[in-house]
Amino acid sequence: MEPIYLDYNATTPIAKEVADAMRPYLEHFFGNPSSVHSYGVKTKLAVEKARAQLADLIGCSAAEIVFTSGGTESNNYAIKGVAMANKHRGNHIITSAVEHPAVFEVCRYLEKNGFEITTVPVDEDGVILPEELKAAIRPETILISVMHANNEVGTIQPIREISEIARRHSIIFHSDAAQSLGKIPVNVNELGVDLLSIAGHKLYAPKGIGALYIRSGVELEKLIHGADHEQNLRAGTENVLEIVGLGAAAQLAAENLEDNRKHYRSTRDYLEKLLREAFPSLKINGHYNLRLPNTLSVSFPKVEANTLVDRLEGVAASAGAACHAESVDVSAVLEAMHVPIEFAMGTIRLSTGRGTTLQEIKQAADEIIEVVKQLLPKEEGQLLAGKSFQKEIKLTHYTHGLGCACKIRPQNLEKVLKNLAPVIDKNVLVGTETSDDAAVYRISDDLAVVQTLDFFTPVVDDPYDFGAIAAANALSDIYAMGAKPVFALNIVGFPEDTLPMETLEQILKGAQDKAAEAGIPVLGGHTVEDPEPKFGMVVTGTIHPSEILKNTGAQPGDQLVLTKPLGTGILSTGIKRGMVEDQTRELVSRQMMSLNKTAADVMKKYPVHACTDVTGFGLMGHLKEMTSGSECNARVWYDKVPFLPEVKNLAVAGVIPGGSHNNLSFVSEFVDFGKLPRTDQLLLCDAQTSGGLLIALPAAEAEKLVIDLKESGVSDACIIGEFMAKGKGIVTVQ
Repeated sequence: MEPIYLDYNATTPIAKEVADAMRPYLEHFFGNPSSVHSYGVKTKLAVEKARAQLADLIGCSAAEIVFTSGGTESNNYAIKGVAMANKHRGNHIITSAVEHPAVFEVCRYLEKNGFEITTVPVDEDGVILPEELKAAIRPETILISVMHANNEVGTIQPIREISEIARRHSIIFHSDAAQSLGKIPVNVNELGVDLLSIAGHKLYAPKGIGALYIRSGVELEKLIHGADHEQNLRAGTENVLEIVGLGAAAQLAAENLEDNRKHYRSTRDYLEKLLREAFPSLKINGHYNLRLPNTLSVSFPKVEANTLVDRLEGVAASAGAACHAESVDVSAVLEAMHVPIEFAMGTIRLSTGRGTTLQEIKQAADEIIEVVKQLLPKEEGQLLAGKSFQKEIKLTHYTHGLGCACKIRPQNLEKVLKNLAPVIDKNVLVGTETSDDAAVYRISDDLAVVQTLDFFTPVVDDPYDFGAIAAANALSDIYAMGAKPVFALNIVGFPEDTLPMETLEQILKGAQDKAAEAGIPVLGGHTVEDPEPKFGMVVTGTIHPSEILKNTGAQPGDQLVLTKPLGTGILSTGIKRGMVEDQTRELVSRQMMSLNKTAADVMKKYPVHACTDVTGFGLMGHLKEMTSGSECNARVWYDKVPFLPEVKNLAVAGVIPGGSHNNLSFVSEFVDFGKLPRTDQLLLCDAQTSGGLLIALPAAEAEKLVIDLKESGVSDACIIGEFMAKGKGIVTVQ
């Protein structure tokens, strides 16, 4: 069963009437509107009908409507167009602190190109203060851009009052009406705006279509150049199919505006009532009266919003703005409204639509209430010991991090570790002085103990597989140092009131079986109650002091061998979102569960100078540690680096965990990516869980090692680069 959709501020479905209007232009009428024959005339008439329909909705002349590819283009055209056409008059632009990125990023761009931007603050309800705006006006102010209604909290701005201020000072006024159109009356003459941005997909029209209202007499410099389409204001053959859809959606909105507004308010208010009855301490964000009738921004203190949204199996909602759904940062809008941090971090946006029923609202509220109670501290959640659990447990829905991608930012961790006192002990053979993931302590001349600890959140949904992957990841640190594991201890964080204890049993069983595969017992461990499931292991091993492998010691001329393909961080994120094929999902799980034991055993037969395993810091992060520690520069051949299936397509689609972005920032000073696109840079920095070994050894031996590894079953092993001259540890990607 599909979840109940309460994210209509993110996008709306195409209305049936809109689809019906579009269908003839998909199946029959295909002419170019610029053509003078009958095929072109039919589509030209359709475009002009849509222009008139949209003009009727906002109360303007059809000649004042220019079709665009969406709200973002409309905002870009309005702001850049005014700026460039009026730079002889001034270079100052005023906007608000709660604008959509499609406005504030444009302003930021212009700021880098000689324009000055003033961002006017808002009050605790998210309302811009006209007096503050008036005080920001200068003689060189050429544009004011303030949204009509906020996409996150729904607050409606005093547009008419702002327009009067702008008109008194002869300043052009632009408003982004992407969220308000179709929900409340939007009449450009009553509002007094000079420019108004429209986004079709917020209005039950298709994605990829929008419009910009340009008041007659307002001059803009063209954004897109070419032929003289759209009254010579926006070049490019008209998107007839979607323009027809936008026109039909506009007519539908105009005909049903009041009925829709009443329906939106009744469903929104009912949802608010149910949630407030269950949680009297919750906070409603935005102006209580002057807000969109369908929008409910609600904050649950002591709850993490992304975790809440992930656990809502039967409700589709957003944590903060939809455009930032993967982020756990406090949104800029809530920060601008000075929402206290304990409320801001627990904020979700619920927005209702034309088809939302009161029955669906009740069903959605019941699930939200149940999940919030699970996430609240025990004394506040009022949970019952005999609670029944859903049949299928998806562990990734109980955490906002994924495996090693949820680690602390490496640059922040380094700052902390530098402030700790060094350990002075002649028997510490590997400690905090290196970036190795394990410590080595000498017991005697012939024996040293190697110990490592790894601990993270679920990277897969299946509890057994999660336990096995966590165990394989912990064991990898022992193998990377050339040691033999001896025994392990479990470390568990578990939400016992949220998940059944059978889930923990499966996690432990997966880890125990993987430890048995490595030939070691699990001798015990430690547990704590935790809102998120977390699991890891302390693994103890042994090695002869003379045989220790570190991530330092690489020499000029060494080649780099990698034993597993990259991409587990990106693919895990894609799996969590349901964007990965079953076959690839199984392949990723198998790789993360596979031990590096065979690779380590084969490696021992060769003169290895340095070794590490590729995990949370990504390939570039771990290589940077190796090059810096070895005081040797290195080169990586991008086309030789192996990647798992589907990972590149997912990266292009933006399905990249925050940990991978952090890794790229961490290595930026040490890695020369040349002209490699940013997406490919992120692939090389992808935060891995239970990744392969990265081995540095003489070039004459590297090819032999790869052949030996492949013959032993490590089929993805390959040479990916080489060490060059001694230096500061700079990595060059070619």
